[in-house]
Amino acid sequence: MAARVPRNFRLLEELEKGEKGIGDGSCSYGLMDSDDIMMSNWNGTILGPGHTVHENRIYSLKIHCGDDYPEKPPAVHFLSRVNLPFVSPIDGKIDPMRLNVLSQWGRDSSIETILVGIRREMATANNRKLLQPPEGSTF
Repeated sequence: MAARVPRNFRLLEELEKGEKGIGDGSCSYGLMDSDDIMMSNWNGTILGPGHTVHENRIYSLKIHCGDDYPEKPPAVHFLSRVNLPFVSPIDGKIDPMRLNVLSQWGRDSSIETILVGIRREMATANNRKLLQPPEGSTF
């Protein structure tokens, strides 16, 4: 059995990866407040996928990693208004049971996994043409 990395070590690794901007640049994330020693509250950004109604849009999210992270997924809310079947139209909260990347969460999943998974969902046949709120509107 492999040793379990403590929560804060894991979050430090994710912070370092997020600050380096690893990946294709379509998603980014970092701490909401650099003084948050528990590393609980994060910002996320998703650039809308090309050839969809989301193209050229920038979506902002807030992510809260609870005490049981990474055993359990973080709570994720859109700050930017978006029309997607797994996002509450009232407050932007993502329903973890309606988004595979959260419902199938595993200890090896990460904040980056979530953002990339959401972006992938935006580009699916069911979501790529959904009518969207005006650009720049927020919850």
